[in-house]
Amino acid sequence: MASTLYAHLATPTLPSRKLSSLSCPTMFHSALSFSISPIGTTKGKYYSVPKLVCNAQSAPAAVNLAPGTPVRPTSILVVGATGTLGRQVVRRALDEGYDVRCLVRPRPAPADFLRDWGATVVNADLSKPETIPATLVGVHTVIDCATGRPEEPIKTVDWEGKVALIQCAKAMGIQKFIFFSIHNCDKHPEVPLMEIKHCTEKFLRDSGLNHVVIRLCGFMQGLIGQYAVPILEEKSVWGTDAPTRIAYMDTQDIARLTFIALRNENINGKLLTFAGPRAWTTQEVITLCERLAGQDANVTTVPVSVLRFTRQLTRLFEWTNDVADRLAFSEVLTSDTVFSVPMAETYNLLGVDAKDVSSLEKYLQDYFTNILKKLKDLKAQSKQTDIFF
Repeated sequence: MASTLYAHLATPTLPSRKLSSLSCPTMFHSALSFSISPIGTTKGKYYSVPKLVCNAQSAPAAVNLAPGTPVRPTSILVVGATGTLGRQVVRRALDEGYDVRCLVRPRPAPADFLRDWGATVVNADLSKPETIPATLVGVHTVIDCATGRPEEPIKTVDWEGKVALIQCAKAMGIQKFIFFSIHNCDKHPEVPLMEIKHCTEKFLRDSGLNHVVIRLCGFMQGLIGQYAVPILEEKSVWGTDAPTRIAYMDTQDIARLTFIALRNENINGKLLTFAGPRAWTTQEVITLCERLAGQDANVTTVPVSVLRFTRQLTRLFEWTNDVADRLAFSEVLTSDTVFSVPMAETYNLLGVDAKDVSSLEKYLQDYFTNILKKLKDLKAQSKQTDIFF
């Protein structure tokens, strides 16, 4: 059936930015179209920066090739299962009794930890749409946690791959689709990643699938490698002089709230935003880590103006365009912006007590307490094995 399904799917394309228009020749018959307005002129290898504009239209129903045999509501497919969020979604699903299948790219180092937990691992690649349909057989719900790797073009996975995944889900009769997006993505069309997330939200909405879109602000787990570990190892910590505030959230809490939303039929078709209890600046996070680690950080401050100049410079050449796209996102994260929302209404909708959501102070305190204890134990063991002559 997978080969029959793929014959009905046209691979979504996002043509070169040198073109004057973009379209998505999909089975939704241009359900989502793009147009770009060039800035300046394009000469030779130099590259002008277009503005990507997303226009969503009503999407005709896709051909549903799914058989009539019902699937268990507990059967889910997690896409991006090896990532920071994806692995927590897998753990939570298994703990709650779901039958979990994980879509994982073929890789030299197999994702054995997912199998060890009790999940089923299937190899597929969103950049190769023909590999997707077979992974959806017998699946009730898709939870999409995936994002492209830093070394590949943003559009390859985050646009073309996601469009193909949504098309396949619709054609295979998937009952529910959970999509993770970025807070305020609709307010920053100048940032390719955020504009693509916003357009994917529209594409999913117009597909006719039962779905929930969850926008996120930031992960607490990301702060460990960015600040906590470098401070402990007495290495440089990179920061900016921007007053941006981000309400980081523990990915375990995100996973828990996601499954509460999944089971609530009143949330079908809704857009939710998850944010932590408090929004933090970079300097506040560094100060907190210094206090918990008991040592000062070696902070290297990068002015926002340097990020802007670097982005403009990399825009001049087509071969550095992907770097510029990611710098654009970094620039938003270092602007005078607050990535947070009031959560009272969302907690009420989900029936969640705000006290049950971890604070950044508690999360980092637990981390530093555990790691410092381990370091102390290792030091003690080292002294016990010292041999003196």
